[in-house]
Amino acid sequence: MSGVRLAFLIASSICTLPAFAAAESSYVYCDNGVRCFQAPCPSNSALDLATGTIIKGVSIDTSGLPQADKAITDQSDVLYSGKIVVRGSIEHRTRTITGKDYSLPWLVATRIVRTAKDSERKHCSSH
Repeated sequence: MSGVRLAFLIASSICTLPAFAAAESSYVYCDNGVRCFQAPCPSNSALDLATGTIIKGVSIDTSGLPQADKAITDQSDVLYSGKIVVRGSIEHRTRTITGKDYSLPWLVATRIVRTAKDSERKHCSSH
């Protein structure tokens, strides 16, 4: 997807969205380059732009994104390469992996905010 088209889609989706709860923050989510051989895997991370904290081993839930934003994330690698900033919150969800219960972080995305800056993508393997 071209950068101009991505910017247009992001801008047009932002203009149609309502305000969101204060508990949400903005994140740059991506593949961080870490590989593992046993679950849970720390292969993805999210940079919380409000605090500068990098949350390692986070998964993303995009089911709450508006349809226009889902189209952006479905058509390219913008999420896994850290090309966009998403609005959302971090939840801890219990997941059973090979008989053990793990409390794992999930970034619950509610909308795409904008294109990420290079300085915000430093934790990503594609940077």
